[in-house]
This record gives sequence, C-alpha cells and structure tokens, in this order.
Amino acid sequence: MDIQMKRGLLDVCVLRAIRDAESYGYQILKDLAPCIHLTESTLYTVLRRLEKLLMLTVRTVEYNGRLRKYYRITALGRKRLEDFRLEWR
Repeated sequence: MDIQMKRGLLDVCVLRAIRDAESYGYQILKDLAPCIHLTESTLYTVLRRLEKLLMLTVRTVEYNGRLRKYYRITALGRKRLEDFRLEWR
C-alpha cells in the first residue's frame, strides 16, 4: 500500500474513532483494535499530526495522579471524514 494512502487511511480511522465523543490514546487503540492494528507510537504520531493540522483538539486532565490527554474532533476533522467518504465512493 502506498505510504501516503496508508497515512490518509490511518488519519481517517483515528478521526472516525473520536467522531462521536472525545477519547484518549489507550481507548482509541482499543476501539480500533477489531479493525486495524496500531502500535502506540504510530497512534501518537497520527494524533500529533492531526492536532497540527487542526483536525482535532487536545485537553489534558489529571486521572489517578497522571495526566491524560483527551482528543476531540474539530469541524475541519469532520470535513476530512466527509471528504474521504465521498472520495471512497
């Protein structure tokens, strides 16, 4: 598979995983596990790229004494999902 296509597909999978509700890294990995195998390092690379592209926002919350980042899709991220859906057809 072409590396650019693979990158785009991973981006869309992650955006879809958080489309309906914000989530954090480990939960995203668990949600995607039935469909696609991602390592933590790959997921966090994708999350950083999507944040940089303004397709998601991040907020940090303390949870059990540790900081946890929660990711939420933006309007630009939703547009990317819709564009992908139309391209797929």
